[in-house]
Amino acid sequence: MNMKDFETFKTQLERQIVLVVGDVMIDSYIWGGVDRISPEAPVPVVAETRRENRLGGAANVALNIRALGAKPVLCTVLGDDAKSHDFEAMMQKADMTTEGILTSPTRITTVKYRIIGNNTQLLRVDKEITTPLSSDDEQRLIDKVANLLKTSQISAIIFQDYDKGNITPRVISEITAMAQAKSIPTTVDPKHRNFLNFKGVTLFKPNLKELSEGLDCDLKNAGIEDLEKAAEKLHSLQNIDIVLITLSDKGAFVADFRNGGREMIHVPAHLRKISDVSGAGDTVISVATLCLSMGLPVKTLLNYSNLAGGIVCETVGVVPIDKQRLFDEIQRIYC
Repeated sequence: MNMKDFETFKTQLERQIVLVVGDVMIDSYIWGGVDRISPEAPVPVVAETRRENRLGGAANVALNIRALGAKPVLCTVLGDDAKSHDFEAMMQKADMTTEGILTSPTRITTVKYRIIGNNTQLLRVDKEITTPLSSDDEQRLIDKVANLLKTSQISAIIFQDYDKGNITPRVISEITAMAQAKSIPTTVDPKHRNFLNFKGVTLFKPNLKELSEGLDCDLKNAGIEDLEKAAEKLHSLQNIDIVLITLSDKGAFVADFRNGGREMIHVPAHLRKISDVSGAGDTVISVATLCLSMGLPVKTLLNYSNLAGGIVCETVGVVPIDKQRLFDEIQRIYC
């Protein structure tokens, strides 16, 4: 790790255009204080002080890309409903393009309602549809991506899968093939349903739970050797170049198989006061993808993304990374 990598990261961020394909949602918060228990049931009573809507899911990945100074282009299918208008207005307010957003009368826009009392999440209510896209909507999404690849100098593509239906085997295979034809790196933040459908992608980033479920094995108490074997299995089964595994309070692990190699690195987590882990994976995949698109070493990619994921865990709710704070911590720890 050296100053040269850091200077590359800082100076090339604004040149990167990242296509983010996947499931989006509105994260809706009701904030308040709790000082009594309801007489009707043994539950806390939240005295509301404010409400807030935030961009979530793949849109939070786009927000992280934007917060770092790069340009995100979000591709997704929303419902043809009032919430989709709210979503697009939030995108415009965040200074992000809506050119990749489609709507469909057969879907609804996902909303996650969170009730926060005394800075602690007490309840979440989800309004969503999780069935896969119809064949017509699949084709529209694929066509939209194809057009964007023709008209924009895309640096990388992120598949952000939340099992809400936008990511399907056909969407994966056709977009991956288009990216390979143009030598554009592809990265994945997976969920269970499509875990084994991501073949030939550049970087695959499961957390330990997703890895256990995806490979149908018990990795609860996994050591480094277990992670190495799991990464090798993913590389062998799915022809994945880089496997990045996030390990919560145990840090992160990466296996790099590019050019016939086998580089394995583990880094510990940095000591922090954790308030909320929501959205940490979004931040990790964003920073990792940007490092990959710049051609930075895999150890730099691992360290920067692990650091960024920890930073956002200090804030309640889903939030994008603070660029200046990330820069400051990189400089303090690695330079």
